[in-house]
Amino acid sequence: MTPSAAGSVAATNPVLRVPPASHAAATAYFGASLAFHADVSDVAGVLAAGGDPGFVVLDSRSTASWDQGHVPGAVHLPTALIAEQAERLLDKSVPVVTYCWGPGCNGATRAALALAELGFQVKEMLGGFEYWVREGFEFETWQGRERPAADPLTAPVDAEDCGC
Repeated sequence: MTPSAAGSVAATNPVLRVPPASHAAATAYFGASLAFHADVSDVAGVLAAGGDPGFVVLDSRSTASWDQGHVPGAVHLPTALIAEQAERLLDKSVPVVTYCWGPGCNGATRAALALAELGFQVKEMLGGFEYWVREGFEFETWQGRERPAADPLTAPVDAEDCGC
């Protein structure tokens, strides 16, 4: 493709209107993204393996939301209470993985920021509680544990993992 043809495609193609980043910039960006984020399936897999996962899971939602269901073993600490309670409830030497409702909610991001400002090591669990449930992982309520069927649009139907 000639440079003028490439320029013409980019001008009419909304995906390429802004060209992709250089490989060096992409490496830095995606590497940083993985330092800040954890995948629901990865968190569930580590927790299911038993033993010390090396991190603590923190649910930053309200008590009413927590009561609707939460990740088994998670610590409940609403974002508004992090400044006054985090240092009493959490160990700064143990990384914290925050979650909130789902991808349409930035509560886990706000909780992660509040924890980072206090000196905690922190990651955000992408997809939040919504994708925890949609991927078919067990959750707890005050009535006990539940395990929903996995949504085939979010989790592999006939495989242990998606191969990502």
